[in-house]
Amino acid sequence: MNALPGKIAAPAKATPGRGGSAKGAPLTVYGVTVTSRLMLGTAQYPSPQVLVDALTAADAGIITVSLRREAAREKGGQRFWDMISKLGRHLLPNTAGCRTPKEAITTARMARELFATDWIKLEVIANDDTLQPDLFGLVEAAEALVKDGFKVFPYTTEDLGAAERLLAAGCEVLMPWGAPIGTGRGLWNPYALRTFRNYFPGVPLVVDAGLGAPSHAAQAMELGFDAVLLNTAVAKAGDPVGMARAFAGAISAGRLAFESGLMEQRDMASPSTPVAGTPFFNLDSNG
Repeated sequence: MNALPGKIAAPAKATPGRGGSAKGAPLTVYGVTVTSRLMLGTAQYPSPQVLVDALTAADAGIITVSLRREAAREKGGQRFWDMISKLGRHLLPNTAGCRTPKEAITTARMARELFATDWIKLEVIANDDTLQPDLFGLVEAAEALVKDGFKVFPYTTEDLGAAERLLAAGCEVLMPWGAPIGTGRGLWNPYALRTFRNYFPGVPLVVDAGLGAPSHAAQAMELGFDAVLLNTAVAKAGDPVGMARAFAGAISAGRLAFESGLMEQRDMASPSTPVAGTPFFNLDSNG
């Protein structure tokens, strides 16, 4: 169950015994189970073949695509769509670049018709420099899209009030940012993200945007987040295919660490081998 408004739940805990596999326990969103907790974007790759190879190496469970970049009714867009379709992954169109609720709603409806899915990653951008979500516009657009039958994946911040309104609007997953899109800065505010995770213990949560290194993804998973979504860190790497594989490994390791139960941090040192009261044996003695 979700935490009551204004009350933070106890720290999230994993179910014992669920770890151990390469991908960890499966993730279910909107009634669909995906075995991989890595969601990967499709923009900025050096070539279509590198994109396909990276998606395959990452074994991404969900692939995101922007309707604005891929004019799928045109010849080039149709080739892109055919290429992505052959991968057999769940497709998540997004409303990247939209700056008003009306624009985002229109784009989402076009994407549903074009890609034959009611899933939509909802972005309503407030600021050109940070690409920070417009939380007011985001909630407005989410309410309209849910009523129109969409299954909304909202790109948001760590704001708890906005998150509660998104859930009340009918969203069943939340996607707070790690840092501004494309910065590669990692988790700017891990303390707020930890609070976010603990505040919504029963909600699928995805860290979306700002990750630059596999260690950032591992950190998000260790905090108890259910998945990560990224694009630039893989697409702009020197070797996108190798980097995709690295992120996949980091996510699996981070999830397994969370499921296994991380040790509690201490302010003072604690010896792993106690000294006081420990007997010393003379192993060479016969007596």
